Amino acid sequence: MLLRSSCLIFALLAAGCAAKAPAPPPVPSASAIPAAPPRGEPGQYLNMPAAALQAAFGKPAFVRKDGATEMWRYDGQNCRAFFFLYGAAVRHVETLPHGAQNAADMECLIALRAGVAKTS
Repeated sequence: MLLRSSCLIFALLAAGCAAKAPAPPPVPSASAIPAAPPRGEPGQYLNMPAAALQAAFGKPAFVRKDGATEMWRYDGQNCRAFFFLYGAAVRHVETLPHGAQNAADMECLIALRAGVAKTS
């Protein structure tokens, strides 16, 4: 009887070891990267040197530097403009808000430049 009980316990232990391990919990998916803003930057600002940008808009409200890349933000009453400089020239312009078909709203940029002209 003892032999039977020992064999039964051994068989149950072996069966328990042979069972599949529970599946690992699902890894939360990373949030998707939002779509790029639409093109439609005003051409007069593309390739503009940093010194000319500052002369046109004044000192930025915020500057972020990542290596050779910089983002300059200008804040207006009703909008914000973001200029992305690679090296020492503007390569991309965006405004918030912006139109459905354009990354940058010209009215915003004109208002920001007019604000600089009033304070100069």
